[in-house]
Amino acid sequence: MATPQHPFAIKEPWTADLVQKRIQELGEWFHNMNLGGVETAPTHFLGNYPAVKWNHFSSAIPDDLRGKTVLDIGCNAGFYALEMKRRGADRVLGIDSSDHYLEQARFAADVTGLEIELANISVYEVKQLGEKFDLVLFLGVLYHLRYPLLALDLLRRHVVRDMLVVQSMLRGSCDVEPVEPDYPISETGVFEHPTFPQMYFVEKKYSHDPTNWWIPNRAGLEAMLRSAGFEIVAHPEPEVFVARISQQRASEIGDERIDVRRVIRGRE
Repeated sequence: MATPQHPFAIKEPWTADLVQKRIQELGEWFHNMNLGGVETAPTHFLGNYPAVKWNHFSSAIPDDLRGKTVLDIGCNAGFYALEMKRRGADRVLGIDSSDHYLEQARFAADVTGLEIELANISVYEVKQLGEKFDLVLFLGVLYHLRYPLLALDLLRRHVVRDMLVVQSMLRGSCDVEPVEPDYPISETGVFEHPTFPQMYFVEKKYSHDPTNWWIPNRAGLEAMLRSAGFEIVAHPEPEVFVARISQQRASEIGDERIDVRRVIRGRE
């Protein structure tokens, strides 16, 4: 997949003044990055984000990604995609459903001189990529989805070859306790326990954001990953989970259960 040409391409070097001008032209940034000595979002409400988050789990990802392919889902302005390229990944593809963020990512790649590919594809459309990646990043996306478990199913089925790194906002209990494989219909108390796997549905807005739909507790996210056919191998940061495909669990699930066309037709 060829990287689209930058509509603002120029031949002379990116000076600080030119970088600052283009940053402003590209509007509000969610990723704060240092591009040519200029920060894209110096007043971010989360601080130096996402660098402050990255510093907490970067050690969970191999320092040397030479020979590896990486897919960054919901890449936003490209912070993580560029970090993967800095670690030597042979190929990095960032996808997002926002042209605004993709344009920011193209600019960031241009200024840094790092070659990444970018495409407007949603997580529900990853099948069209037609390939699997050694490392898939799924950071800060799950809680913005109306159908988060379907997304995890599709990732396991179509694009994850080896490792999946998931980051999600979590609310509720951070504790995890064992659950029984089955409960009688008379059992109701377990659903009131704070450590039971849960997803909180946001009907309107949370943090002024109408795209915050489902927010799990820790047990809920872990259970969803297992249900989608993954096993959790590391938990380097409170909101970050490193997972690999569990062939046994994937076989138990069966791909026929996650046929998107059947879901759309209301047959699931």
